[in-house]
Amino acid sequence: MALPAPALLVLEDGRTFRGESFGAEGETFGEAVFSTGMSGYQETLTDPSYHRQVVVMTAPHVGNTGMNDEDTESSRIWVAGYVVRDPARVPSSWRSVRSLDDDLRDQGVVGISGLDTRALTRHLRERGAMRVGISTTETDPQRLLARVLQSGEMTGANLSEAVSTAEAYVVPAQGEKRFTVAAVDLGIKSNTPRMMSERGIEVHVLPATSTIEDVQAVSPDGLFFSNGPGDPAATTGQVRLLQDALGAGIPYFGICFGNQLFGRALGFGTYKLKYGHRGINQPVMDRTTGKVEVTAHNHGFAVDAPLEGSTTTEFGEASVSHVCLNDDVVEGLELRDADGRLTSFSVQYHPEAAAGPHDAAYLFDRFADLMNDRKDA
Repeated sequence: MALPAPALLVLEDGRTFRGESFGAEGETFGEAVFSTGMSGYQETLTDPSYHRQVVVMTAPHVGNTGMNDEDTESSRIWVAGYVVRDPARVPSSWRSVRSLDDDLRDQGVVGISGLDTRALTRHLRERGAMRVGISTTETDPQRLLARVLQSGEMTGANLSEAVSTAEAYVVPAQGEKRFTVAAVDLGIKSNTPRMMSERGIEVHVLPATSTIEDVQAVSPDGLFFSNGPGDPAATTGQVRLLQDALGAGIPYFGICFGNQLFGRALGFGTYKLKYGHRGINQPVMDRTTGKVEVTAHNHGFAVDAPLEGSTTTEFGEASVSHVCLNDDVVEGLELRDADGRLTSFSVQYHPEAAAGPHDAAYLFDRFADLMNDRKDA
């Protein structure tokens, strides 16, 4: 068996790490971010929200459960590159059908292993997420750095249409159909329509370019915006669609990118976090219930909304419904009418996280209750 080729990683500030090739050989560029999850790496790799990002795993040992055909969140691996310290030599799970290394190689994902991921993570925490290059063909850090500085930045990037479905499709309700939802795919994960389907919801997954006419054509009881990649400030078409839907009185539920676009539709700004939230152990308080949840996150941007009080918008009274207990970042929004009734809401994290935790799965029930209340009104 041939030894892995040497590999080079260079951050845009010039910090350099050397290691060994992991996955495909070649060269790749993206935004360097770190994920603190110790499990669920297959769901991370196949999450479209990671498009154009190079993911650094903080867990030192990665790949021990291999890869299977059941746990993918989309049709392919989306990360631009992958960084691990100590990859498993042999997968040990009975569900594994191939190794992580094989999947990365087969899908052309360039990675690097054998470097100090703790030092790299600490650097990103101190300096912030930044552009990075990984190469198995370049040995000169300065030459690779020059190409890193020529690569695209995440700020200002409109990426949701690049990861969205090209054609609409339907995920039928399990059991008796209770509601119809128009779900705009901005990078949707497969578990999202599955969790709605389990609650008797027929889900019409629509392309990111859909209009209010496309949404109304399915006669929805509710509108859903998924997670997705890119800068919410660079997205305009979906914000207009959401404003049209709110104006038409369609109940709304959004996740992650859908929370950021909800904020923009309500008149709030968004901003880029220093290094973002990525992992499966973030504590969030649901202010509606006072309950603290352990939640899965993957976001580099956040909504700039006041944590206290409410804001009057043309669609009703908007307020912050969820907040991260680590740093007070806005993790959810809600909209209420003049009588105080909930009409729409969103969260910044992932209640659909297949790898867990599952503390926030109740939010899909809250969406069903919202649509039910709307029907009875």
